[in-house]
Amino acid sequence: MRRVPLAAQRGVAIIIALLLTALAVTIVASLFWQQQVQVRSIENQRLHLQTKWILRGALDWARLVLREDAKFSHTDTLDEPWSVPLAETRLDQYVENDRTNSDQTDATLSGQIVDAQGRFNLANLAQGGKVNPREVAVFARLLGSLQLNTGLAQAAADTIARAQPIAPAASGAALTGAAAQSAAQPLKLLLVDDLLAVPGFTAPILTSLRDFVTLLPRATPINVNTASAQVLAARIDTLSQSDAEVLVAARKKASFRNSADFVALLPPGKAGDLSANDFAVATNFFIVYGKVRLNRATMEMQALIERSDLTTRLIWVLDN
Repeated sequence: MRRVPLAAQRGVAIIIALLLTALAVTIVASLFWQQQVQVRSIENQRLHLQTKWILRGALDWARLVLREDAKFSHTDTLDEPWSVPLAETRLDQYVENDRTNSDQTDATLSGQIVDAQGRFNLANLAQGGKVNPREVAVFARLLGSLQLNTGLAQAAADTIARAQPIAPAASGAALTGAAAQSAAQPLKLLLVDDLLAVPGFTAPILTSLRDFVTLLPRATPINVNTASAQVLAARIDTLSQSDAEVLVAARKKASFRNSADFVALLPPGKAGDLSANDFAVATNFFIVYGKVRLNRATMEMQALIERSDLTTRLIWVLDN
């Protein structure tokens, strides 16, 4: 057998040692990288939970503001404290539990409370599974003022009606078996964004509509103290856009304290088919918007609150 020279054996040993060293370094680097990823993931989860709790605290604060407002006022106007937006504000008193003296915490909060009844309520389009043609006409006028397809009003009303509970048959007999299955209802619309399920509605259309429509759990009147000129003109069929803008300007000087104040300011003969159930000067539903930024984490929240007398109830909350 031919013997391998000693020098060659030493060379092979050195190469093997280098390979093993490189392998060990690679394994250690991989372990450190995995550990770093896990640490960053835990930090992100912690920041996510902290931002969520800050927003929930802000939501509780908003509910308190609305309860206090109900104690001293029977109307809801745009000059009340609840309607003042909260600009981006540093939370100087915010302290993380595991924060050290060397940590730098940058936490800010901003938000706003909006009167949901200052917008057209899509729930008005149908009640009990039946389309309300009068409300469809209101929505069509609003779409027209925004230069959108007025035919979308009927499409939205049909979709909302189909999702509502079906009225019992005239004979009073309940649907059973195959008949009940054939009467299956589509999913109920809960948010304005759900209009994307209605044929004809697109994301750009929703962007144009977002500040003028809402979708509440039940039919509601509009609050003439907070409604925009477009919504007022759509609500009152004989009211022009310019007339509505005059009303909006007038309420800045003196808000409407009751329905008589509002009717008195309408131009002669402009009341149209307006009824007492179409408008109000107070509100039961509010939308709360909030945004918190904590270091590299940012979260936005949107919630719907129902206020009845001195109590508030959270209908839904979304955060992302």
